[in-house]
Amino acid sequence: MSKPTIGFIGLGLMGGNMVECLQKNGFEPIVMDLDKEAVAKTVARGATEATSAKELAAASDIIMLCLTTSAVVEKLVYADDGLLAGIKDGAVLIDFGTSIPASTRKIGADLAAKGAGMVDAPLGRTPAHAKDGLLNIMASGDQATFDKVKPTLDVLGENVFYLGALGAGHTTKLINNFMGMTTVCAMSQAFAVAERAGVDRQQLFDIMSTGPSNSPFMQFCKNYAVDGVSDLGFSIANANKDLGYFVQMADDMGTKTAIAEATSANLQAAFDAGMGAGNVPEIFDYFMKLAK
Repeated sequence: MSKPTIGFIGLGLMGGNMVECLQKNGFEPIVMDLDKEAVAKTVARGATEATSAKELAAASDIIMLCLTTSAVVEKLVYADDGLLAGIKDGAVLIDFGTSIPASTRKIGADLAAKGAGMVDAPLGRTPAHAKDGLLNIMASGDQATFDKVKPTLDVLGENVFYLGALGAGHTTKLINNFMGMTTVCAMSQAFAVAERAGVDRQQLFDIMSTGPSNSPFMQFCKNYAVDGVSDLGFSIANANKDLGYFVQMADDMGTKTAIAEATSANLQAAFDAGMGAGNVPEIFDYFMKLAK
């Protein structure tokens, strides 16, 4: 049985490793990215470069996006030479990024009007997992559409979760990141307050990690605040974007999220202080300098 033709847009650290995984499993993707060096690496392994999103869509059975924001996704979909202009009847668009659910559902409806499907499938785990096909994938969309692309998702993911109607994947990812980034901000501030109060940070970790507050996120925070090792691999800029999306999602649902708003405000402040490129536990440095 022949493999579907995959078009892949977004060859950053995660997307580039996902394409390498696909190529190791016999796929010959069509790719696009502004980073021509990243494109050249995939072409050297047998990929083809597309000159426009419309051209990529017209040649692809499955279109995969691994991009930064909903705004970037919408621009690629709705441009005159964009995905919607070229997508084939029966093709499926998969958005692996973290996007606003309302935007995802709008795009899905517009694709459906052209006979195409959509799956939102945000990711868990790291770029290293992506290269080895061991991602966690939170997928949602029409059941038949999901079933069509499930064999390909299984190449990329060790755990592929089906979450129901379109948008549920992005909703779940935003909830997940709200919890994780709030934990990191809270623990990083705990270490900063301990330092100001003269409490040994290592001892604080030793005490808290023996109780129910212990978590991998606490370990990441300790690695930076105590040992000076920044190893979470998720930037303050990305966390800031995701928490902003979570707050917007809650607003779209007609509710308030005071805890998320506080986390978002701290991440925004750290971002505004020029710390966006740092990993999230580095917000400890922002809290250490914070004055009344």
